[in-house]
Parts: sequence; C-alpha cells; structure tokens
Amino acid sequence: MKKLALHWKIIIGMVLGVIWALLSSYMGWSSFTIDWIDPFGIIFINLLKLIAVPLVLFSIISGVANIGDPSSLGRMGGKTLLIYMLTTVLAISLGLFLVNTVKPGKLIDEQSRIDNRINYEIWADSQGHEIKDGINYLKDPEFFERAQEISELTKSELKEVSLADKMETVEKQKESSPLQPLIDVVPENFFFSLSNNGLMLQIIFFALFFGVCLLFIPNEKSQPVLTLVEGINSVFLKMVDLVMQAAPFFVFALLAGVVSKMAGDDIGKVVEIFKGLSWYSLIVVIGLVLMIFVIYPLILKLFVKKISYKGFFKAMSPAQTLAFSTSSSAATLPATMECVEQNLGVDKKISSFVLPIGATVNMDGTSLYQAIAVVFLAQLHMIDLTAGQQFTIVITTTLASIGTAAVPSAGLVMLIVVMNSVGLNPAWIAIIFPVDRILDMLRTVVNVTGDATVCTIVADGENMLHYQESKDPSETFEVES
Repeated sequence: MKKLALHWKIIIGMVLGVIWALLSSYMGWSSFTIDWIDPFGIIFINLLKLIAVPLVLFSIISGVANIGDPSSLGRMGGKTLLIYMLTTVLAISLGLFLVNTVKPGKLIDEQSRIDNRINYEIWADSQGHEIKDGINYLKDPEFFERAQEISELTKSELKEVSLADKMETVEKQKESSPLQPLIDVVPENFFFSLSNNGLMLQIIFFALFFGVCLLFIPNEKSQPVLTLVEGINSVFLKMVDLVMQAAPFFVFALLAGVVSKMAGDDIGKVVEIFKGLSWYSLIVVIGLVLMIFVIYPLILKLFVKKISYKGFFKAMSPAQTLAFSTSSSAATLPATMECVEQNLGVDKKISSFVLPIGATVNMDGTSLYQAIAVVFLAQLHMIDLTAGQQFTIVITTTLASIGTAAVPSAGLVMLIVVMNSVGLNPAWIAIIFPVDRILDMLRTVVNVTGDATVCTIVADGENMLHYQESKDPSETFEVES
C-alpha cells in the first residue's frame, strides 16, 4: 500500500466513501455518518481554506516579482502576459458558455435541488452571506416543514433565516455607484480583507500591486523581501503537500458525509447526485478537448502559418503525455521546453522566458474547469448567478490562475477562492471531488498545450522560430527517469 501512488490512494478513498454513503443510506445509518465521519471532511475543507488565501497572496507576489527587472515588462514580457491572459479569459468564457447552455446542474430531480437550496439558504444565513439571486425559498411557509426535516433548526429559527436578505441590503445596492465594483476591488484595510474570504479580489489586487512595486525598487532592497516571500510560499506549498498526503482518509470522510447529508436515508438521491456529476464531467471534458484540439490550433494558425495542425501535435505529444500522467505543469516544464526547442524550433532565449511564466500564470484548463464547477454547483442548489456574478467569476478565476501552483490538485484550493468570491459554500467542492483527479490530468494537458502555443507565437513575433516539419520528436526527445 505504501508504494501505491497518491492519486490511486485518493481514488480508493473516494470509492470507499461513496460505497459507505450508499450503505449508510440503505441501512439508515446516515445520522451516524453525519455525526462521526463527516466532521473529518469538514476539517479537510477548513485546512484547504486555511491555506488558500495566503497561498494566493504569496504566489502572486512571487510570480509577478520574478518576471525580472522592469524592462522585462516591455515588449516581449507584455506580449507574453497579454496573450496568456487572453487565452485564460477565452477558456473561462468557453466554460461559462457550455455550462450555461447545457445546465448540467439542472438535470437532476427538482426535489433534490430544492433540498440543496434550503441547505444553502440556511448556510448563507449562518455565515452572514447575502442570498445571491435575491430569492428566499424559506419565505414560503410551504418549505418550513421540509427544512425542519433536513436540518436541526426550529420553526422560529427558520423564520429568522427567511429574513436573511434584508431590505436595507437592497436599498444600499440601489444607492451604490455604477463603478462600485471597481471601488470594491481596492481595499481600505488589507488586514480586514485577509480575514474575510469574500474579499478575494482585494487580496489579489494587493498581491499584484505589491509584486509590481518590488520590480521598481533597487535589487538589494527587493531581494530580501522576495526571498522571504518565496520561503513563505514554499511553506504553504508544503502544507498543501502534507494535507494531500492525508487526503485519501479525508476524502473518504468528505464524500461519505456530503452524500449522506444530501441523500439522507433515500438511496435514490445518491443516484441523482452522480447523474448530475456525470453531466458535469462531460461538459468539462468537452471544454478541455475543444481547447486542446480546436481553440489552440486556431490561435496558432492565426499567428504562425508555417506550423501545420498535425506538425504541432506531433511535436508536443511527448510533453502532453507526460502532463497527463503527472498532472503537474511544473513537473512537465523540462519536457515542455525540450519539445518546444527541439521539435518546434523555438529559440532558447524565448522558451526560457515564456514557459516558466506560463507554468505560473497560464492555467487555462484549471480556469475553464473552475468556471464550469462554480456555475454547476450553483445550478445544483437552484441558484441563478447573474451576468455580473459570472463576470466576477471571470475576473477572479483569471487573476487567481496567477496564484495557482503548478502541482496536482492545487486547482481545488483555488476553486475555494473563486467560490468565496461569489458567496457560495466552499464545502460543495466535495460533490465534484470523485471525478477531480481524472479531470485534473486532462486540464494539465490543456495548460501545457497553452504554454507551448503562446511560446511559439511569441517566438515567431520575435523572429526566433526555426521550425522544420520533417523533424521526428521521438528522435530528439528523451525523458530522464
């Protein structure tokens, strides 16, 4: 068992968690599961939430400050960052288009979604969050009896919950400036923003501002700060690693608890949950496949005429295969550089600059999956996110991608950041956890393919691309064992 790879241990934990949830639902043990097993899943979520905010803060500062001296932010650096940001926005937009078109979260039975909605409203009140779509099901006495069945709240407590979206909040929104969203991005008290997970955009703004300012002060003053930031960032990455080592046990508890809470002693609801999950997975896979085989080749063909569709994939296939097996852009970086330099003919001056930045800031696959996941989970809980709230997802996901570590499962930590930005319950990530590992492998292929695409475009623009169609990647590419 010790020799078993971590991702297989996590998958075993997932399977056992689902089996236990099915068994406890069938045997009427859901209360035992919720009281004695689910708390360990809550601890897991709390640990991820504990790590998420500082990881984003220090990763973004480190990523921006490591761009180099301000002159590197000139023509080539600006072009690189701009294309990376554009492909990320494109990936998120594609994800939002697919999830809003198919609506996978609405493809389960209505009663399950109503129960989910009631639980959401109770959670939102307990956390002091505003009901996102302005609708409150608990205002309708028809749902009081059901709410009492699926929660431990009394009728009087439920009436208090039904008043959660107070009129004063509505009036405040009416009086706000059209530029209020822009004002809200800039914190007046950074430490208050740190203590409030709903203010992630303010934390990201501060990190970007801090990182850029480090570039404009003398190296002898900035280097100690950068060394400290990178050291702290390494500590939080190690925290992610340690938490993930215990993930198989935590995932078992998390899945068993979440499924038991949603299904109770009705095993039919478990089937509905996984029916919705299948649709969600299909939408994510379609989005990722479109990015790899349609979007990137079109972008590449638009800027670089000399590389054929077949030639590009022939050149990059070794790195893509490695990305799929490792689920890590960072681990695949040496292979990506080898393929781009030897097979696509990109000058090393370009690849050594563009690809490491890409491994830090370009997370198109992760961003697409996060956008789909957030809207899917909202649909599953009968929450209709407005265009403004979905725009917040675009902004937050784009900026959070800068702070996404290029290691397996780091996207889950960043997903918590995105969910916090629109006031949704981070614990819902447990619903999509069963299929996350497989999707993580595919979205890493997207990230690596995107890095190579942008690197090739930048190289061609700088006249540093020397591509030869006849080159066989199998003859030039070797992976060290």
